[in-house]
Amino acid sequence: MKLTEVQRRFIELDKKKAEVKKFLEEYNAAAEAVVAEVGLMQYFQDEEGIVYKTGVPLGTFVFFPRVEILRTRRDGEKAGSMSLKEAKDAGFDVQ
Repeated sequence: MKLTEVQRRFIELDKKKAEVKKFLEEYNAAAEAVVAEVGLMQYFQDEEGIVYKTGVPLGTFVFFPRVEILRTRRDGEKAGSMSLKEAKDAGFDVQ
C-alpha cells in the first residue's frame, strides 16, 4: 500500500508529538518553579524587555479532537494506541 502525501505528513507530525508533550511538561514544571520562587501575581522581565506576570488561569482550554488516529507501537515503546493483533487482523504485516 502506497502512502499518500496527507498520510506522510500525519506520520511526520505524529513522530514529533512525543517531543511536544515533553516540551509542555518541561514548560509547566518551569512555570511552577517560577511561581514557587517569586509567588503569585508577581512580575519579572527578561533581557529583551518582555514582562511576565505569574498567576492562576481563569480556566483551561480543553481541546477534544473530532477524530483520532490510533497506531501500533514504535521501536522502544512498550505499547501504541492500537494493538498489534488488531493490525494483524486488518491484514498488516507487523511484529
